[in-house]
Amino acid sequence: MSADQERERAERRRFVETNRTAIYGYPRRDNAPSMTVVYYQLHGDDLLVTTMASRAKARVGTYEARASLCVLDEKWPMSYVLLFCTAKVEDNLEATVDAMMNVREIMAGSPMPDTVRPVVEQTARDEGRVVIRLRPHHTFTTAPQHVYRPEDNANIVHPPGALLPW
Repeated sequence: MSADQERERAERRRFVETNRTAIYGYPRRDNAPSMTVVYYQLHGDDLLVTTMASRAKARVGTYEARASLCVLDEKWPMSYVLLFCTAKVEDNLEATVDAMMNVREIMAGSPMPDTVRPVVEQTARDEGRVVIRLRPHHTFTTAPQHVYRPEDNANIVHPPGALLPW
């Protein structure tokens, strides 16, 4: 990998590390792919999403390992990084509660006190929560083009995107 490719790879990873919302996409047997907004968290090289076991994304994840995550920039104008992943559903209460605590910290922007954990654990039990572990293998990128002023329209060029290893 060239120095430029390595730099771009590091930028994509940093983008994923510094944002927290994404569109989770997965194939469905009888219809078009499904998508839903999720919070995610990094766990080593993997990304974790919590959901109820009864939700479609978890049910599909038990027989279909393909999923995608479109990580959204939280600043305007919005850009994104699209991750192609393998997905695995994990039904482990302690790991699920850990993930749920982390998501609450991400949502709140601050650490959760230990007193919250029993409440989160009860929620995990009541809702039948699981973790979906996403392991990215490729990204699809295209440089975002934005119009800030009317004269910017003359300079908009839409280069083809590129499928790159994660």
